[in-house]
Amino acid sequence: MAGKNLSITRPLHLCIGYIWIAIGAFLAAIAIHNFLAPNHIIDGGIIGIAMIIGMKTSKNFIGLYFFILNLPFIFLAYKFIRRNFMYHMLFAVILFSLFLWALEETPTYTGDYFEIIVIGGAILGIGAGMIIRHGACLDGSEILGIIINKKKGFTIGQVVFLFNFFVFALYGILFWNWEYAIRSLLTYVVAFKMIDTVIMGLDEIKSVTIISKKQDLLVQEITNAGYGVTTSNGRGGYTSEDITIINVIVNRLDLSLLKELTLDIDENAFIMVSQLSEVVSGRVRRTTTT
Repeated sequence: MAGKNLSITRPLHLCIGYIWIAIGAFLAAIAIHNFLAPNHIIDGGIIGIAMIIGMKTSKNFIGLYFFILNLPFIFLAYKFIRRNFMYHMLFAVILFSLFLWALEETPTYTGDYFEIIVIGGAILGIGAGMIIRHGACLDGSEILGIIINKKKGFTIGQVVFLFNFFVFALYGILFWNWEYAIRSLLTYVVAFKMIDTVIMGLDEIKSVTIISKKQDLLVQEITNAGYGVTTSNGRGGYTSEDITIINVIVNRLDLSLLKELTLDIDENAFIMVSQLSEVVSGRVRRTTTT
C-alpha cells in the first residue's frame, strides 16, 4: 500500500512543481517584456546579456537570445549537477522564451521609474522565486556559481554578484548611460529580495540551543509552555563535563518569551539563537527568511 501511494504521490508532486515553474516563468516574462525592457532596464545574469543584445538589435528576439545563451549552462547543469535539475531548468528556460514571444503584442507600462523598479522588480522576483523554490533556475549564472563553488570554493552568491556587476557595467559602457545601469541595479535588488521572500516565506523560525545545569527543570517548563524540545548529550570542551544540550524551535514572536523563561530558571544559562530557512515535518513544510 505504501509503495502504491508513493507511486501516485511522486508524479503528482512533480506535476504540481512544473505548474508552479510555468507560472513563475510567465510572471518573469511579464516583468521583462511589459515593465523593464520598454523602460531600458535590464535584469542581471544571462537575461541581462540577452536584453543588451536585444536592445542593440531587436527586442523581439530577446527570448531567442536568452534561450541560445542558456544552452551551454543547461549542458553544464546536466554534467555537473543532476539530470532532474537540468530537465526543470530546460522547461523553465523554454517556457520563459515562449512567453516573451507570446507577450509581444501586449501593452507595456511606461510610467514613473520608481513604480517600474518596484513593480517590475517585485514581479520578476516572485516569478524567479517560484522557479527556484520548485527545483529549477532561470539563469545560467547560478549554474556557473554552483560549479565554481564546487571547484574553487567561492560562494554562489559571490560568483553571481560578480557576474551581475559585469553585466550592469557592460550595459552602462555600451549605452553610455549609467542612469539606466543604476536603475537596473536597483531593480535587481528588489527582485533579489522578493526571491528570498518567495523561497523562504514571511515567517521567521528560530532554532534555540540552550545549555544549562538545570536542564531537567528547563525541559519540563519549556514543554509545559507548549514548545517542542529535543535534547542531546554533549561534553564541555573546557570543563570536560557531561552536559545536556536543549534545542527548541520557535517563531520570532515566541523567542523573547522563551529566553525570559529560560533565564528565570537559570540566569547563567547559555543561549544560542540561529535563524532557520526551512523546517520540514513529513510533508508539512514551513519556510522562513534567513
